Amino acid sequence: MHGILPLWKEKGFTSHDCVSKARGMLRTKKIGHTGTLDPDVEGVLPLCIGKATKIVPFLTDTDKVYEATVSLGATTETEDASGDVVEKKTVSHPPSEEDILQVLQQFSGEITQVPPMYSAVKVNGKRLYQYARDGEEVERPVRNVKIKQIELLNPSVKRDDEYFSFSIQVICSKGTYIRTLCVDLGKALGYPAHMSSLVRKQTGEIRKEDCYTFDEIQQYVDNDSVNEIILPISNGLPHLESMTIQEDDRFAFEHGQVLPKPEYVKDQPFVVKYKEEVLAIYQQHPSKPDKIKPIRVF
Repeated sequence: MHGILPLWKEKGFTSHDCVSKARGMLRTKKIGHTGTLDPDVEGVLPLCIGKATKIVPFLTDTDKVYEATVSLGATTETEDASGDVVEKKTVSHPPSEEDILQVLQQFSGEITQVPPMYSAVKVNGKRLYQYARDGEEVERPVRNVKIKQIELLNPSVKRDDEYFSFSIQVICSKGTYIRTLCVDLGKALGYPAHMSSLVRKQTGEIRKEDCYTFDEIQQYVDNDSVNEIILPISNGLPHLESMTIQEDDRFAFEHGQVLPKPEYVKDQPFVVKYKEEVLAIYQQHPSKPDKIKPIRVF
């Protein structure tokens, strides 16, 4: 079995849990996920199976679409609803729709973020959440990320228990912390804030509508028809340029040979296909500008 299982991760599972569960259901060990989702988060989590595990870094590198709820009035140590409150402030004057829209514009495009202490970012070979659990505070690296689109989903701020909240949809690059974005939006509006809910609606070209829950997947497994819902490897690579070859050239690409560079090939990695089958991912040779070499061969 080789391809992409479009999983809809439900709350309560870690990404590692999902890989372990899928291995048991599909009776195969070679499975990898394409971007960590916290247990409290639900959404699109493509699982790469068999030869498709070779494209994990390429699929992980795609844009993501999230829907998040920003709650004003308190920040937490984890920047989401699961953490202990570290700062509170009464929202005496809830921001208007116009206020929020103006602030959202400030966070469109290239922005910088300081990753939360409760995150998997490594500093000196140790993950930040390990420092946090040990009660250590370390200097965190500033990261550049890209917010390609950010919009307000509900037109007004709603009262939610003791907080005021509003929902946003974000299209962003790999490595964007939506928790941190919510905190920073709150700061810009003059209030401590945290992310109270998050849903990943899309990874690359794989959308919520393409996905299946574990219960639904189990039904296909029981009916011996799980291959019906496995997406081809090409579905994880639409963001890369592609080159279709003739049958005479198939052997060379399948065996990862270093080959002359076609004139129309750019400097970016590209997919090599025979008909609809992905054979390899190639790039320009780093020391031979007139050649191309393989990154992955399937």
